[in-house]
Amino acid sequence: MPASTISPADKDERMKQGEKGAWVSIAAYLFLSTLKLFVGHYASSKALFADGLNNATDIVASVAVLIGLRIARKPADADHRYGHRRAETIATFAAAFIMASVAVDVLWDGVRSLMRPVAVTPDPISMWVALFSAGVMIGVYSYNSKLGKAINSQALLATAADNRADVLVSLGAFVGIVGSLVFGWHWLDPVMALVVGLIIAKTAYEIFYEAAHALTDGYDEKELREIKQVIQGSEGVLQIRDLKARRHGSDVHVDAVIAVDGQLSVEESHRISDQIEQVLIAREEIEQVMIHVEPFTPTIGSSESQK
Repeated sequence: MPASTISPADKDERMKQGEKGAWVSIAAYLFLSTLKLFVGHYASSKALFADGLNNATDIVASVAVLIGLRIARKPADADHRYGHRRAETIATFAAAFIMASVAVDVLWDGVRSLMRPVAVTPDPISMWVALFSAGVMIGVYSYNSKLGKAINSQALLATAADNRADVLVSLGAFVGIVGSLVFGWHWLDPVMALVVGLIIAKTAYEIFYEAAHALTDGYDEKELREIKQVIQGSEGVLQIRDLKARRHGSDVHVDAVIAVDGQLSVEESHRISDQIEQVLIAREEIEQVMIHVEPFTPTIGSSESQK
């Protein structure tokens, strides 16, 4: 089995780059959560205060991602023969749970605010703080999205998705405050707090689903079909008898059983499997490929896909 085309040193450097993205998020969230909680409380804006709570928990989620990326950099050892890359997925999983708990708290607070008979008009400063926060998070989202795609980091892309949701949350808070100040729609501010809670819940679910799917060895069917097409198109492959793939952090491990002409020598069969492995590993995400070769017999696995 050939080694990955990406060296361990390059992978370690990529993980370090991912940590930079987590630190950028932590710094932004520390500043914005402090600003929003302070202004939201004293300016009487439920939507802005809810947004501040969201950012406060985003700090914890970003720290979890940072820890996961740090652990994922550790090399394989006696207890972890495949390395520690799944720590990245576990960190993403933890971040989703944190976000979900905040969503419940924000939604409950928004419902209670709507049930109160006294209308409260937010201070105009809260409107500008919400708009400023949206602008900051657009920059953070752009940075983490580009970096996450460049280094193929599942955790950093999840962080970018959270950053994008935070842009919508801040814009929602801005709309609620404007409606309350300009049109006298006092109910709009707590309603937008509810919208904030729903956006947080939706983002948490999407991140949770992706992480849970990876941890349970789920794999995208479209990507698996693409891998299958590569193997089927390889010279000497007469049949694919089994094909599996799973994620290990941001890497992909592929296992396949192929059938070749039974008259081929061991060396010739090994050459076919080596060619397939080299082609698949050239795909940046795929870290490890295991190809098992069997002699082709038409009566065996007749229901399987054949070339």
